[in-house]
Amino acid sequence: MAQVAQQKPVEKKKRRSASQWAVAWRRFKRNKAALVGMFMVGVLFFVAAFSPFLAKYPARPDSRAFTPFYNGDTGVPPSWEYPLGTTSLGTDVYSEIIHGSVFTIYVALGVTSITMALAIVVGVVAGYFGKYVDDVLMRIAEVFLVFPSLLLILVFARIFQLSVGTPYWNVLGIQIPIGLTMVILIIAVFGWAGDARLVRGEVLRVRELEFVQAEKALGASRMRILFRHIFPNVLSPIIVVATLTMASAVLVEAGVSFLGFGDPNTVTWGRILEENFQYINTVWWAEVFPGLAVLWTVLGFNLMGDGLSDALNPRLRE
Repeated sequence: MAQVAQQKPVEKKKRRSASQWAVAWRRFKRNKAALVGMFMVGVLFFVAAFSPFLAKYPARPDSRAFTPFYNGDTGVPPSWEYPLGTTSLGTDVYSEIIHGSVFTIYVALGVTSITMALAIVVGVVAGYFGKYVDDVLMRIAEVFLVFPSLLLILVFARIFQLSVGTPYWNVLGIQIPIGLTMVILIIAVFGWAGDARLVRGEVLRVRELEFVQAEKALGASRMRILFRHIFPNVLSPIIVVATLTMASAVLVEAGVSFLGFGDPNTVTWGRILEENFQYINTVWWAEVFPGLAVLWTVLGFNLMGDGLSDALNPRLRE
């Protein structure tokens, strides 16, 4: 009698499902444009972090920044000695752009931090509590939306320029430019309203989902529902908006400085453009290369933001 081999039942290994962030990272890596954007932003942070070593000359107001001027090399076109040429003031364009990257990151992170903090607080409170709280907060946001923000930014920036006495704050040995900080505050104050409405819309959507309603039925506190369920589920669009806000902040600050309303004690890319604009016919490289630096930064943040938007979109499937 043939023996029937008894086969042992194959045990299926439980496969742990990937987290939302792991799936988002997998999607992000497949997006070539997003990877290019992340590389461009990474280059910016690398240049800013090692600016003292990468720049040929120190930053202004150090007198050594004007070494080309002392050598008689004012308005010199790109060459082996000056890869990006010199400005109309006799400074090295390459070194100016390298040092300006530090202030660019300061503007991007400063404006975004303040803007998103205001937008998250107003948007979450208005979206979750609704009724009169929502009406009051959204009417305030609409007031900021209808203001001519650029005009008010220019006016307040000039007022602070005239009222500030010392150019720097000394915090733990780090010199923080007061004028540029004031510009950051002004841009953030007039830029949070649109983001707050977006956060509010996401909170309204998540608030009506079944698991949130179940938590309410079980008697969970408002704070638990807000921080345990609602805020984590609106974090993805907040990250995307924050990335795009960085690009907008860099562009607005460059425009404000180019118009002559920036910090006169800080050499940003916009200020380099403003100083050399009247000599554009003869010193065009002092306009082109700082402009390309602004383009590189804004494009990098936008590409990375679009990639994050696609990667963190729950409606997209693998």
